[in-house]
Amino acid sequence: MCCLTHVLVLALALVLGAPWRALHGAPLAELSGDHDFQLFLHKNLEFTRKIRGDVAALQRAVCDTFQLCTEEELQLVQQDLPLTQAPLEQCHSRGFQAEVCFSQIRAGLHAYQGSLGAVLQLLPEHTALVETLQLDAANLSSNIQQQMEDLGLDTVTLPAEHRSPPPAFSSRFQHQVGGFFILTNFQRFLETAYRALRHLARL
Repeated sequence: MCCLTHVLVLALALVLGAPWRALHGAPLAELSGDHDFQLFLHKNLEFTRKIRGDVAALQRAVCDTFQLCTEEELQLVQQDLPLTQAPLEQCHSRGFQAEVCFSQIRAGLHAYQGSLGAVLQLLPEHTALVETLQLDAANLSSNIQQQMEDLGLDTVTLPAEHRSPPPAFSSRFQHQVGGFFILTNFQRFLETAYRALRHLARL
């Protein structure tokens, strides 16, 4: 259990953007022998790759439909958008608690479920894909919860049936740009998580 807890601390550091080179000398050889944890990693690598592909498809739709394709061109508008980031301060604190940190990551996925409602309003012709993404975010959160339970970590049940309402925008253009950044931020989140899982799977 202690080895797995150590691995989880390092994995969370990766997810939050810690330098990859910091792990090169870490004693993580024990992880390669844990079949269940390796299965969790490989399963969710494939799942995260699938979600990233669906987000990319919606990003292309926003680009084609609204000609919103480049983040740099929209940064001034971004400052006025009612978009917030899920708190992750417990993942950086000195008194690190794996239960709290994992719960905050799961809360972030839950928040994206709600935010994707704004994309659904923006791209009604892609309703099936957006709803699939919302379901996949819930399932990825459930996978993390199950892994936490398997490791004996406390979990908090998130109200999957009650998504947070999508953000409200003051104009149609703000809504379009907001949809662009919701997808951009979600893609960045998924890419970071994917790199962390892939790195651990190669140890």
